[in-house]
Amino acid sequence: MDLNKIQNLKNQAISGILEVNSASELERLRIAYLGRRGELNELLKQLGQLPTNQRVEAGRQINDAKQAIEQTLQSQKNSLPDSSKINDWLDITAPGKKPALGHLHLISQTIEEIAHIFEKIGFQRVRYPEVEWDWYAFEGLNMPPEHPARDEWETFFIDNLHHPKLGRGVLTPHTSSGQLRQMEAQKPPLRMLNIAKCYRRQADASHAPMFYQFEGLLVDQNIAITHLKGVLAYFAKQYFGPNRQTRIRPFHFQFTEPSFEFDVTCIVCNGKGQIEGKRCPVCKQGWMELGGSGMVHPTVLKNGGIDPEKYTGFAWGWGVERLFMMKYGIDDIRLLFGGDLKFLEQF
Repeated sequence: MDLNKIQNLKNQAISGILEVNSASELERLRIAYLGRRGELNELLKQLGQLPTNQRVEAGRQINDAKQAIEQTLQSQKNSLPDSSKINDWLDITAPGKKPALGHLHLISQTIEEIAHIFEKIGFQRVRYPEVEWDWYAFEGLNMPPEHPARDEWETFFIDNLHHPKLGRGVLTPHTSSGQLRQMEAQKPPLRMLNIAKCYRRQADASHAPMFYQFEGLLVDQNIAITHLKGVLAYFAKQYFGPNRQTRIRPFHFQFTEPSFEFDVTCIVCNGKGQIEGKRCPVCKQGWMELGGSGMVHPTVLKNGGIDPEKYTGFAWGWGVERLFMMKYGIDDIRLLFGGDLKFLEQF
């Protein structure tokens, strides 16, 4: 027996095994080389015919070849797909599985919807700094230094940031600062929609230290409260649906006079204030507050460089998250920032 024959047989077996792509073919090769009547067993039968000095070396090479072939068989078997998971039947006309698609965050969706509704009636969306000066955030909006909103427990003041004329730097507490900036940039008539992040030192089920707010401002000649109520009622019906009713209630804000709170009927009890004879757990009375509004204070118009004897206007500022919560009956603002996919994928 030629010893080269053993080496050639091993190389031939390994090469053939590595080209196999099915378990059945792999089993056929195993039998051909390692079976009872396989190639290696036939070589073992010939060992007795060899001289003593060649028999030991031939036996060692045959064992080495057997181990190499077994290892290659096992390696190739592990690399083949699991036949139990393969369905040989294939219908190419069957619909495929669509990959999961993401979507905009709920807050981003709401911002786009708000902007789209007001664009229809001529409001121009703008953006102003999140880091604001005291003048635009407070002083120019008719809030004197002793006003409670300027207290450090309500506002995030920024250390070592001070303007010689505009005062201290703050994280903007409301989008109302955009009113003065828009008046400086554009003379009447103007219709502004400012949507931005705001910051206040509040945190509970209905408040967050960072939240989104949208501010509307309209300034022109002969603008009255009826225009204010009409625009906001239009928005409420566009956003909440045609069956939602609205109302305004007298209130007080430093930068508007007169001032109003704007309410919409509760989504949970449909404005009835009761569910099955019990008080509504959400609104208690049938109405839910959206936010503040009012006619722009003459002092604010002056500070923005507009003559209050010639022009009047109205403004409002509402929370984006609150709007979304009141549309879908959500009672905890923290759900919007929690990142829970089970919640977010519902919208």
